[in-house]
Amino acid sequence: MTTASRISSRIGQTVLTLFIVVTFNFWLFRLLPGNFTQLLSRAGALDPAAVASLKQSFGLDKSPVEQYVLYIKNLVTFNWGTSYVSHQPVFQMVFQALVNTIVLITVAYILTVIIGVALGVFAGRRAGRLADSVTVTTSLALWSVPTFWLGLVLVFIFSVWFVGLPVSGMTTYAATYSTPFDQVVDIGLHLILPTITLVISSIAQYTLIMRNSLVTVLDEDYVTTARAKGLSSRRVLWRHAVPNALLPTFTLTWLNIGIFLSTTLQVEVVFSWPGLGSLIFQSVNQRDYPVLEVSFLTIAVVVIAANLLNDLLYPLLDPRIARR
Repeated sequence: MTTASRISSRIGQTVLTLFIVVTFNFWLFRLLPGNFTQLLSRAGALDPAAVASLKQSFGLDKSPVEQYVLYIKNLVTFNWGTSYVSHQPVFQMVFQALVNTIVLITVAYILTVIIGVALGVFAGRRAGRLADSVTVTTSLALWSVPTFWLGLVLVFIFSVWFVGLPVSGMTTYAATYSTPFDQVVDIGLHLILPTITLVISSIAQYTLIMRNSLVTVLDEDYVTTARAKGLSSRRVLWRHAVPNALLPTFTLTWLNIGIFLSTTLQVEVVFSWPGLGSLIFQSVNQRDYPVLEVSFLTIAVVVIAANLLNDLLYPLLDPRIARR
């Protein structure tokens, strides 16, 4: 199979996957019990005529098939509708929340990969020793701690025991900034606790994968040959072993974006970070279907795109994959 045909085939599979996700995304929320108009009518806020008018304005009076066709049409034309609750454009709400999530996940993910790989190299170089056992055991212990519980513990520590770091929001409420730098500093302070939570709960995967991969590579013949040539241990490690041991970690970095994103959404709720996690949490409670549909679809697109990029970039790092 040529490179062009392989890329075309992979893109075709991605498009089919997106179509399946879009369809599932639509029917999932239609099958859930309750809806927005029922919640309002139960609270006594609307009479039957107003409920019927509201259903008609949002297209809820149509059959499920008609709603599905309209849903696909609106997605293609980027007409993503308005929120049932706030009456704001869904695109505007999801885009702003996505930007805030990207700010958090970028900082946390980069630190997670760097620290995890560094710990993996540290443990792999000392395989079988006490340092290796302590690193692996600690990583597994931290990995088993529920993320939301870890976040609550950090909130308790830095909110009750110590006063200093912000424990909620993205910026200080009603704050005024004299310079843009002051705003960046304020956002950075609010980033510390959510980032620590994400890093602590996620580094184990990268530590273990990098450690095991490095142990395997250090036993390869070409590493033994490099040592026989008289190269220093440091040069053998960083010039020959680590680059090859990074290949599985590279794959994990892309494939793990979905899991890391789901963890980030939990952390956002704990720390009231105004991202997709908080938006989804509010929309679930309010049965705000348009916001939920677009939010879930956005997450799915990010995960699918990450997998596609991994498949396209990996052969560049490992030519053996391209030859197969």
